[in-house]
Amino acid sequence: MNQESPKDNMDEPSDIDPKLLEILVCPLTKGPLRYDRAAQELISEEAGLAYPIRDGIPIMLVDEARALRDDEIAVKRLPPVGER
Repeated sequence: MNQESPKDNMDEPSDIDPKLLEILVCPLTKGPLRYDRAAQELISEEAGLAYPIRDGIPIMLVDEARALRDDEIAVKRLPPVGER
């Protein structure tokens, strides 16, 4: 019996339910969000904020979000999740 402990999967990014991603919007601008799987963040281009995802749960609080750097705003401009 080879069972992986939750600790074994800590380095792997977890996926967010696609249905959840479709309904989530930026709490500040009410605009669309882009999912950055590698960084485990939801990006609001309009607000210039990145909301963290912790243990698979998006933390949709402006106070918890980090400001995007100028180079991050111009890079990776993908369509919002619902439009892919």
